[in-house]
Amino acid sequence: MRGAALQAFRTARRAPVRKVVTRKPCAVSFSSSRPLGLRPSSAGKHPPFIPASLQSSMHIRNFSIAVISTVVASGAWYAYQGNTSQPIPVAGLNATSSSQLRSITTSTAHAEDVPESTRRALLVDNDQFYTATLSGEQPLFKQTDDSDRRVLEMLTPEQATQKLRKNEESYLVNRGKGVVRYDVVQVPSNSPIEDDHAEKVVEVPSTVAAAKEGDANSDWMFWAVFDGHSGWTTSAKLRNVLISYVARELNSTYKAAATDPSLLSPTSSAVDAAIKQGFVRLDNDIVHSSVDKVLKSNSRRVAAEMLAPALSGSCALLAFYDSQSKDLKVAVAGDSRAVLGRRASNGKWSATALSEDQTGGTPSEMKRLREEHPGEPNVVRNGRILGQLEPSRSFGDAFYKWSKETQEKIKRQFFGRTPHPLLKTPPYVTAEPIITTTKVEPGNGDFVVLATDGLWEMLSNEEVVGLVGEWIEQQRSGAANGSNKSWLPSWLGFENKQLPVEASKEAGTDGQRRPIRQQQYDIAGAASRFTVEDNNAATHLVRNAMGGKDKDMVCALLTLPSPYSRRYRDDVTVEVIFFGDGPDNRSIAINEEASASEENVKAKL
Repeated sequence: MRGAALQAFRTARRAPVRKVVTRKPCAVSFSSSRPLGLRPSSAGKHPPFIPASLQSSMHIRNFSIAVISTVVASGAWYAYQGNTSQPIPVAGLNATSSSQLRSITTSTAHAEDVPESTRRALLVDNDQFYTATLSGEQPLFKQTDDSDRRVLEMLTPEQATQKLRKNEESYLVNRGKGVVRYDVVQVPSNSPIEDDHAEKVVEVPSTVAAAKEGDANSDWMFWAVFDGHSGWTTSAKLRNVLISYVARELNSTYKAAATDPSLLSPTSSAVDAAIKQGFVRLDNDIVHSSVDKVLKSNSRRVAAEMLAPALSGSCALLAFYDSQSKDLKVAVAGDSRAVLGRRASNGKWSATALSEDQTGGTPSEMKRLREEHPGEPNVVRNGRILGQLEPSRSFGDAFYKWSKETQEKIKRQFFGRTPHPLLKTPPYVTAEPIITTTKVEPGNGDFVVLATDGLWEMLSNEEVVGLVGEWIEQQRSGAANGSNKSWLPSWLGFENKQLPVEASKEAGTDGQRRPIRQQQYDIAGAASRFTVEDNNAATHLVRNAMGGKDKDMVCALLTLPSPYSRRYRDDVTVEVIFFGDGPDNRSIAINEEASASEENVKAKL
């Protein structure tokens, strides 16, 4: 026992930031009371809370790396199910309340009895870090004591890759209409995931859209990502019906233009108006029409079913591509973002933002809200609507749209919450999107990245475009080695010494927030930290957002269970759309080498 105690003491004195190379899977433990430092505790759509003990250390570069290094650092845990003893604090970290910690028992009384096969663990409790060892095949407990300290075995790099690729999808679009491929992936943090997405390709006959000579039909292609908050029901509703609402409005607009001999196609402003109408009508059905139906039914069961999408909320980002005009419309309500990658003559890619983050901290949105609600100084407070909701445009979020009388009636008859004390002149939040139009150049191999803010809080626009450019070069190399990469343009090629992206020339960035990790951790933008390991471009982006070559970081972030993980990473949904002049056999096929099992994905048309 004396030998074990001495070894534990020596272990406690070791510097936690020194990394020890090991091939054993690690284990990690989490406390429900404190973030680990991998990213700030701001929870995206909800007000941030950062403990004072963490605020003072956020400026330290690579603080997160120090935490991960602690995970793999050597240590001792000679208490597991027998004699009682206090955990040993790791030197260099806070050790202010060890006397308050409950003891952890051990199944062996002598250090020499510990099996050779061990797994590393990190115990985190009340701002203290402790190294630990799990021996043999001992089961891992969900709860170790009444303090709800949790011990989890860290994912191996192979398991982390499986988790990253679990929900990936890839489709080859063989329709000769300007789109050759799109990749999708989702990585949850919440349980269940609050993000969602939808894609649809509609073949439009010439009776609806005026066609060019020799081309009887054109395609409408839709891609959308939805960033839910306060629940998953609103984003699920959008997945099911938003594209249908918008397509119905577009159908009427294009038909009207086709019957007008003075027009070959509807004007750009008419198409914008149709998309906006689709958004607004759907939100009206979610927020207001549902209330009318619930009040008529006077049933709590009906209220629970119909009001769920109104009580939660979701941002929406929709991309609409008309294969005839080559126009790409991007409509955004919220803080999801779209970025265009376009190849320049020097072989690098340029990043162009196709949307603006719409939050209570965006100058243009702050100006709009204050003009719409004069005499309400707190309409925007701390970058949030009425000091609470971060997105200034979204679906649902009825508590910022219903009148005080409606909210009190619903609470009295069914359920709900007390109206916000600052509520005076709703609605404060709208689902009407802001729309941009971009002329796509398929012949130049343009691509567009659509993603929820879970990606953009980790990577900048330029990093995302450069990473996709680097991934394309890797794919091109595979094509040169005989792999089937027929969707790739033949002209691609450049030396991969750094991210192949030009620095942004945009003067102002007020409309888009910098990644949180750059603000809080001062991580250098060196391309050396990135890697190319995935056949799916969307998965490739998420891997690099979570650490890239730093496998310890990737494994730790993916090991964190819900709800703890929400302190360090958000739900992430990414879509990458590749434009080009591809083959035309009127099909859309699953790209099996970049997709999960066929049980999870289906070809869409």
